[in-house]
Amino acid sequence: MSDTLPDLIDIGLNLTHESFDVDRAAVLERAQAAGVGRMILTGATQEGSHQAAELARAHPGRLFATAGIHPHHAKEVNTDTAHQLKSLHACPEVVAVGECGLDWFRDFSPRPVQEKVFIEQLEMAVENRLPLFLHQRDASDAFLSILRDYRPRITRAVVHCFTDDRATLFGLLDLDCHIGITGWICDERRGRHLKELVPSIPSDRLMIETDAPYLIPRDLDPKPKTQRNEPMHLAHIAAVIARCVEKPLTQLAQETTQVAEAFFGLDARPPSQENSADS
Repeated sequence: MSDTLPDLIDIGLNLTHESFDVDRAAVLERAQAAGVGRMILTGATQEGSHQAAELARAHPGRLFATAGIHPHHAKEVNTDTAHQLKSLHACPEVVAVGECGLDWFRDFSPRPVQEKVFIEQLEMAVENRLPLFLHQRDASDAFLSILRDYRPRITRAVVHCFTDDRATLFGLLDLDCHIGITGWICDERRGRHLKELVPSIPSDRLMIETDAPYLIPRDLDPKPKTQRNEPMHLAHIAAVIARCVEKPLTQLAQETTQVAEAFFGLDARPPSQENSADS
């Protein structure tokens, strides 16, 4: 196998975040230079989903988007939200429904409202035959119960930024879910259990992500001047995972790229840098 890493795919980053407003084009250039050829931009609000789709539209074949309502923002849903999301789900650059799910760690939206909005988006995924980009924190029992009812009618589902315990992991795997691993695994304090769990994730269901600008790997050397995470750090995350699963980095990179291509329905041929549009 070549020493050169294959094109990496960051399946989850918040490139529309305001922290990227000053240098978004440079962020994309650094990602490209670091081998991250394609990225899935997370839509977490109605407005953010539109922004992610617009940015993906400006970089065809390189950037893609999800469209959904994060549980933090479930209370913001109005009568127009479903119409707006369904319109976005029909766009070719939108490759998944979400980010959606449950978050009972912060409870920024009431739990019954979170559940209602989660179910509405599950129904959208069924209707549109789109994969799901899922979020779950401190709500595993309710999350699994709701997802279990819909899973037979859903094409594919990935629980992004997985940080939970063994029981939750195997509950998700039993539902044929994919798992997204972030730089959380690089945290010597909080990520130790993930290093022990990640070998249990089948290679055909493992994907990698930065969740930028959040969760910068804590073990970067040298330490970056800022705590803002970027997609260029995806190769570092992949290297940590490769050591955990005892595989060469090139193999881990190739496998996760192929899994992401199949999951999101992406062309196996990444676009050249010359064909990428400027921000």
